[in-house]
Amino acid sequence: MLDVVGWVHMSQGRLLAVRARARDRLYLPGGKREPGEDDWTALSREVREELGVRLDRRTFRSLGVVEAPAHDQPPGTRVRMACYTADYEGELAATGEVDEWLYVGPGDEHLLAPAVRAALELTR
Repeated sequence: MLDVVGWVHMSQGRLLAVRARARDRLYLPGGKREPGEDDWTALSREVREELGVRLDRRTFRSLGVVEAPAHDQPPGTRVRMACYTADYEGELAATGEVDEWLYVGPGDEHLLAPAVRAALELTR
């Protein structure tokens, strides 16, 4: 089981998603916790590394946890993703291991990794 955190950010009814290098599906900004990190620390670090923006701790809140098959992993691997929302400061820019960011809307679910599709349900 992969245990990760993800940032769920909506704008005008569309979900912010990123494409990591060499990946064919879109993911939520976020990733794995480093040893000793709590969810806030891990997510704020990952979002800063991937998109160059700072999350606002005052608006940080949990949306829930989703489990789904892990995309692009060995068969039977699952992912558990703790999903959070927060406002941000700065200008979004693809950095680090992220090639692009975009907002996806209805009809774009086929572009998303399974856990991101599950996370999208938390916003409805």
